[in-house]
Amino acid sequence: MLWGISVSAECCGEDDTSTTPAPRRMLAMRATRANDACRAADDAPGALALGARPPRVGDDNEHDEAAPGEHGPAAGEHDHGADDEEHQPWWRDLNVLIPLAAGVLLLIGYGLEWSGFELAGTIVLGASLVAGASTFVPGAVRRLLRRRLGVGLLMTIAAVGAVLLGHVGEAAALAFLFSIAEALEDRAMDKARGGLRALLGLMPDTAIVSRLSGEVTIPAHELRELDILVVRPGDRIATDGIVVSGRSSLDTSAITGESIPVEVGPADFVAAGSINGNGLLQVEATADGTDNSLTAIVKLVEQAHAQKGARARLADRIAKPLVPAVLIAAGLIALFGILVGDTDTWTERALVVLVAASPCALAIAVPVTVISAIGAASRFGLIIKSGAAFERLGTVQLVAFDKTGTLTRNRPAVAEVAAATPDDRDEALRVAASLEVHSTHPLAAAILAAVPAAEQAADVTEYPGDGVTGVLDGEPIRIGNPRWVPAGALADQLSSMEESGMTVVVVERSGTVLGLIGIRDELKPEAAETIAELKRLHIGSAMLTGDNTRTAHALALQVGISEIRAEQKPADKAQAIVDFQKHRHTAMIGDGINDSPALATADVGIAMGAAGSAAAIESADVAFTGTDLRLIPAALLHARRGRRIMTANIALALGVIVVLFPLALTGVLGLAGVVLVHELAEVVIIANGIRAARHRPVLEATVA
Repeated sequence: MLWGISVSAECCGEDDTSTTPAPRRMLAMRATRANDACRAADDAPGALALGARPPRVGDDNEHDEAAPGEHGPAAGEHDHGADDEEHQPWWRDLNVLIPLAAGVLLLIGYGLEWSGFELAGTIVLGASLVAGASTFVPGAVRRLLRRRLGVGLLMTIAAVGAVLLGHVGEAAALAFLFSIAEALEDRAMDKARGGLRALLGLMPDTAIVSRLSGEVTIPAHELRELDILVVRPGDRIATDGIVVSGRSSLDTSAITGESIPVEVGPADFVAAGSINGNGLLQVEATADGTDNSLTAIVKLVEQAHAQKGARARLADRIAKPLVPAVLIAAGLIALFGILVGDTDTWTERALVVLVAASPCALAIAVPVTVISAIGAASRFGLIIKSGAAFERLGTVQLVAFDKTGTLTRNRPAVAEVAAATPDDRDEALRVAASLEVHSTHPLAAAILAAVPAAEQAADVTEYPGDGVTGVLDGEPIRIGNPRWVPAGALADQLSSMEESGMTVVVVERSGTVLGLIGIRDELKPEAAETIAELKRLHIGSAMLTGDNTRTAHALALQVGISEIRAEQKPADKAQAIVDFQKHRHTAMIGDGINDSPALATADVGIAMGAAGSAAAIESADVAFTGTDLRLIPAALLHARRGRRIMTANIALALGVIVVLFPLALTGVLGLAGVVLVHELAEVVIIANGIRAARHRPVLEATVA
C-alpha cells in the first residue's frame, strides 16, 4: 500500500472470482483471450477461465478493463470473441498490428530525422508514440483513478517524462517495445493454454438425440441426463452415458492417454469425448452436457492455476512491493537532481530507473511455465489440480503405491475356495455374495461373479479396512480379512493361499468359520517396468496394502518393491505416509475410499484411473484418467523439468533488474536501451516457459 493506493493484479496476481460455472461458461463461449501475467495474475482462477478473458495489466477485477483503448481498439473483440477470433493469424490481430504500425512509424521518424527533416521526423515519431501508447496508457490511467498501481503506470510516467524532456524518439521507442512485447506475450500465453483448448475440442458442438418424433440434432450443452444419444461411426460422444444398444470400439486416447481401443456393448460406460469406431451406438446419458467427466477435467485444469506454488508465491512477494518501491526510488533520484542542480540529467535517469526495475518479467516467470506444463499434461490424461501441486510433484523422492487397482489390474477373480466340507464351499460363497451385493470394493465383484444369483443379506454394515457384517436366514454372518475374522481350523490353508499371492477373505456364520475365499488380482504388465524406471530416476517405491504380509511380499517381489507396509487400515496408510515424509518428499497413488486419508496426507496425492472413487479423486492433487502406470515416471520427469524452468525464469527476471538498475542509475544505458533489454528478457522468459509444454508425459513410445 502506498499512500492508500494498492498494487494491481498486474504484477502480483490478484484473484478474480467468476460466478459463472466454469464448464457452462466454457461450452457457451469456447474462447479465451490469454493475456500476460505481467498484467494478469499468474494463478488467478478468473485469469484462466475459458470464455472469460483473464485480467490485463493492472486489472482490478472489474469488467471494463476490456474497453477499447486499453490494449488497442480490438481489445473488446478479443476478450469475448468467438473461436475463430481466438485463433486468427497475427496479421489479422489488431493487438499485434497496432504495435507493428508504431514500429514502422518509429523507423520512418528516425529516418526522417537522420535525413535532416527534423520537424517531419518529430511528427512521425509522435504518431508512433501515440500508436504504441494507446495499447497501455488508457488502462493505466483508469487503474490509477481507482487507486491502483502497475507496470503500465511506470511505462506511462517514463514516456510522458521523456516527452517533457524533449526525447520524443526515446518515448516512442519505449511505447513500441513495451506494446510489441505485450502483444507477443498475449499470443504466447494463448499458445500455453493450447492444452486446455485441445480438451475443449474433444467436446462436439452438437449431438443427435432420439425422440418420440425421431432423431433430432441439438447443441451439446443442451443434453440432459437420461437423453438417448445416437452415436454414429466416427462421432465423438457428447456426454457420459451407458450403452443401451449396439456394439463398437472407442478411441479414448485423447482422454486417457492410452491408445488401445476399448470394446463396448450394452450396459458399458462410455465417457464424453471418446470417438466411436465402426458401430452404431445408442447411449443413455448419465450426465448433462455441461456437467460430465470431460467438463470436470477441463474445470480441474482451469482451476489448476488458482493455488500458487512456492515459486509463484516467491515471485509475488518480490513483485508486489516493487512497483511502489520503484516509484519512490525514482522520486528520490529526481529530488537528488534538484538538490545538486542537475535536474535534467537526474530526472532522465529517474525515468530510466522506472523502466529498469519494472517487475513485468518477474510476474510472467512462473505462470507461463505452469500454464504450458499443466495444459500439455492434460492432453495425455494427466490432470494436475493446482500450480502448487505441480511444483510439489517435481520434488517427489518416494512413490507409495496402493496395491489393489493401482499395481494390479483391478479385475480380481476367485481363484480358490477352502472349506471343511464340500457343502461348506458353496455355502461360503453364498454367504459372502449376500454381503457383497451392494459393495463397491474391488473384491466384491470377484465374489459376485462366482455367484451370479446372489441373495441380499439384511442389516449390512461395512467396516472399511476390515470387512462386512449382516444377517442371512436369521443368522449373523461376517466376512473379512484374517485379522478381523480368524481362520480357525483353516489356518494352514490360509497360509498356503497367502504365500501364493492370493488375497484371502474369511467367511463366518454364527461365529463358525465356513470357509476361505482366495482372490487373485493379477499385477499390471507394466508394473515392474514402472518401478524399474522410478529406480533409474532415483525415486524410491513403497507398497501400502490391507493385504496380509505374506501376500504383500509375494506381489512386491514380482514388481521389485522392497519397502512394504502390509495389513494397513486407512489410518495406518496415512501414518505410513507421515513416516515416509520425515525423510523424503512422498507421493501416494491410490484409487479407493480407503486411500483417501493417505492421499490427503501425502505431499502429492495421485488418484489413478477414471474409475477411481469420487473420494479418492477429491482427496488427490493429481488425477490420471488412464490406468497405465508408465505415466507416473513420465509425469514426475515432466514436473521436474517444469520446476527447473520456473527457477531459471525467476533467476533471469531478477538478474535483469539487478543488472539494469545500476546501469540506469549511472546513465550507462538510456531509456530506449533499458526498454529493449527488459522486453527482450521478457520474450526469452516466455519462450523458456513455453518449453515446458514440449516435454510431454505421453505413452507414445510405450503404448504404440
